[in-house]
Amino acid sequence: MGGSWFPLEMFLVGLICVAVPYFASNNIAEYYLNTVWDPEIALDRDIPVINWMIIPYTALYLFYPATLVLCPRDDRGRMELILAMQGLILVTLFCVVIFLALPAEIDLRWQLDEHWIDEPLNGFESALYGFIHFSDNPWNAWPSLHIVHSYLLARMITLWVSREHGEKPLARIFLGILWIEYVLLCISILTTKQHYLFDLATGLIVATLAWRLFVYALAMPEHHSPGEIAEEAGWA
Repeated sequence: MGGSWFPLEMFLVGLICVAVPYFASNNIAEYYLNTVWDPEIALDRDIPVINWMIIPYTALYLFYPATLVLCPRDDRGRMELILAMQGLILVTLFCVVIFLALPAEIDLRWQLDEHWIDEPLNGFESALYGFIHFSDNPWNAWPSLHIVHSYLLARMITLWVSREHGEKPLARIFLGILWIEYVLLCISILTTKQHYLFDLATGLIVATLAWRLFVYALAMPEHHSPGEIAEEAGWA
């Protein structure tokens, strides 16, 4: 498939090992668990609802295919994608353990209903909110995987685009847009009432610590051939 089969395999691995644990723990918490510790503070309720911020919030789901599309189609790129996927799985499972051991319901969606009386949603915003509320129960609070995943994927995209296309003006513009989107996404988890400030803070901490592990792992293809790494890891 001209190099497209491997990213498709990684997409399927991500569905099974990242999406399934998240949504399984989300539904377990919704139907079987109770809040153990509530991280809400008064400021969480003072943050205003901003209807259009659901757009950068849901844009997270573009990060996943973008990462697969922008992965270099060579042995080094494929090895880096394998290592990144392993890291994403591990950090997801780490957060899922917290979600199940210390569940916390995000009790803020009622503020949306009050806000929409004065500022109704347009059709596009309504569809996005409907999708999020249907698919994602108000649990799995902290650390916010929305923040963790988007940060790690943005770093991977930046790594590849900078290395492969760093001198091109469009590449710099693209990376500027990417990181503006990331900042908006960080704000959006609060203004869409999907998360607390504590969720944002702990998500940023986990993301930055996880990236240190990513950097360590991603250095391997720089010093060893993909074949050597695969043989040492027992993949070949």
